[in-house]
Amino acid sequence: MKSNYLLILLVCVVISCKNSDVSSSSRSKEIENLYFSKDDISKGDVSKRDYINNFTLNKDEFLNIHFTLDNPLVESLQDIAPNLTVDELLEKGNFQFSFLVDGKIIYVENLNKGAGLRASKTEQLEHTIRLAAPQQLDFWGWFMWLKFMKLGGGQDVLEDGKHTLGIEVRPYVKQASVRVGKLFAKGEVAVEVAEIPVDESLIPIQEIQPNSGWKISKDTFDRSKIEALNRKIAEGRFEAINGIVVIKEGELLIEEYFNGETRDSLHDPRSVGKSIASTMLGIAVEEGYIPNENAQLKDFYNLKSFQNYSLKKDSVTLKSLLTMSSGFLGNDNDFSSPGNEENMYPTKNWVKFALDLPMQDDRVMGKDFAYFTAGVVVLGDIIDKAVPGGLVSYADKKLFEPLGITNYQWEYTPQKVGNTAGGIRLRTIDFAKYGQLYKNKGLWNGNQILTEQWVEKSLDRHIEQSLDHGYYGYLFWNKTFSINHKDYEVSYCSGMGGNKIYIFKDIPYVVVITSSAYNVPNAHANVDKMMTEYILPAILGKE
Repeated sequence: MKSNYLLILLVCVVISCKNSDVSSSSRSKEIENLYFSKDDISKGDVSKRDYINNFTLNKDEFLNIHFTLDNPLVESLQDIAPNLTVDELLEKGNFQFSFLVDGKIIYVENLNKGAGLRASKTEQLEHTIRLAAPQQLDFWGWFMWLKFMKLGGGQDVLEDGKHTLGIEVRPYVKQASVRVGKLFAKGEVAVEVAEIPVDESLIPIQEIQPNSGWKISKDTFDRSKIEALNRKIAEGRFEAINGIVVIKEGELLIEEYFNGETRDSLHDPRSVGKSIASTMLGIAVEEGYIPNENAQLKDFYNLKSFQNYSLKKDSVTLKSLLTMSSGFLGNDNDFSSPGNEENMYPTKNWVKFALDLPMQDDRVMGKDFAYFTAGVVVLGDIIDKAVPGGLVSYADKKLFEPLGITNYQWEYTPQKVGNTAGGIRLRTIDFAKYGQLYKNKGLWNGNQILTEQWVEKSLDRHIEQSLDHGYYGYLFWNKTFSINHKDYEVSYCSGMGGNKIYIFKDIPYVVVITSSAYNVPNAHANVDKMMTEYILPAILGKE
């Protein structure tokens, strides 16, 4: 369920960072030979350029830069690494762009070898780079600007007021380390940030409507913080947010919807649905349909009938699939990985795709984390075959019906099994019920739907993962938010686009955020910012 949009972003650069190793002394040489324009250069005569000194962000649609080199880029690369051939230089080097706001380096990008044609590096002297445009451009400059603004911190330092935007251009070559050449283009433009017009009716806190299925909390919270968040959502600073629900001590505290969704909207949460596979496995184990999570794949499949058989594959446990540490040659965060989920979806049998994969020799089962969607599909298939009536019917009787959830929609695999890779659609307010079930340690209205032991195992920190410097449980993530120098541990479900169900460990809250920012590279970072700067400060008060 990845986006080609994100793939292009990742391919466009090899190194991106907020801080640069380039010292201020290396920037001291006074060069002002980079110029800005705000014309649509896809139209008209590009030789007739109107350079600008001022740019209005959120109003001017286009921004371009122009600079002329004394020699082609490849000659500067040769100065850095004279021992390399031209082909080697073009493989290991390119332009480095530094973005400065008010004289401070905010973002540095070393372009990937694929950015720019060969001739632009070996022959071209005059360079025109398109940065900002109202619509997506199939051009590396547009993606670089997007990364500066959304991933590099640009949109936050250029939030309001007047600033200077500087861009510096250098050559770089990456060998054992990154070596950067001398500055050969630099320029500045004055930036004024225009206020984004919004519909003021979207700003006040939305009153909770009747028939929510929840008791309404009478507790208070900082309404000004939530209204400030609503404004940011209306402005588009937090993109494509659809719903926010906050439960405190089992009661509904906040319920808001945005961008066309309502309480009755069925929302696609992408990989949030993986956690439901963990839930159903726990119920199936408790009812004796599956022995336990230490059962091995060989207990359910004749693995010799699949490709790349090995004893190591025989010994893969359900627990290792739950904790994304099975050792299969599959990693959704590596687009070159044979087991990447994007290679699975076009196939006719997703389980066969997974079980045909070889094991990775250098991975240790139960220790080495690799996000592997195909393994969760296998878990769904095992549950489907083990429980009476199959996975979908079993989940309805054992999970959704007891929770009072009647309006939901499954996606299906090619074999017509409920898709545990993700995508099961619920109402935002019903996702909150699912989160509260775990907050209640498996208890709902006096009914122990899930054993307390399984809940504890699911939310425990089984394995470290580097994706957000946190931990992973049984298809649940775990990390810590820090607010006003105090830490709050949270387990959560997570899906592409910024979809989250947060279950806090030591404070009485469940928070659900639904979003359709599936093609937005900073969607998860946006939700983190919403939590740390708005939602948690609003609801914690003096706790």
